[in-house]
Amino acid sequence: MQQCIIPDVVCEQDVVALSKTSSVHDAVQIMSTRNIAAVAVTDGNNQLIGIISERDITHRVLACGLNPQATPLVDIMTENPETLHPSDKCLDATELMLTRNIRHLPVVNETNHVIAMVSMRDLLNAAVKQLNMNIDEAQRVAFGPEDA
Repeated sequence: MQQCIIPDVVCEQDVVALSKTSSVHDAVQIMSTRNIAAVAVTDGNNQLIGIISERDITHRVLACGLNPQATPLVDIMTENPETLHPSDKCLDATELMLTRNIRHLPVVNETNHVIAMVSMRDLLNAAVKQLNMNIDEAQRVAFGPEDA
């Protein structure tokens, strides 16, 4: 079975999106409070224009000695990030993340509004769940019902 991003991996979420003029400090505070590792960056019309991850903050702010309170997200975000659509397949998303060294991908709808954020961990959890279901099914076929 080829799983789709929505609903097999994640459901539509209350995605954290910040303006490009928000500070890195604002992003860190929200990421810490919500226990998330990436936030979407949107323009004034709620259109996705970038993404910020923990890795961006450590590599592009802290390692460079920038002030998180004075640095706007537009200065360090990954612009025009790769995205997924709800019907995209998990295997395709995993391959994209592995080949491009990406840990988080926004899921956008047809109007480019972010409706979810998928992490490599989400994809791994879905793969393990599917693998376990496949093993259970193979055992039923091979050995018959448990109470026989």
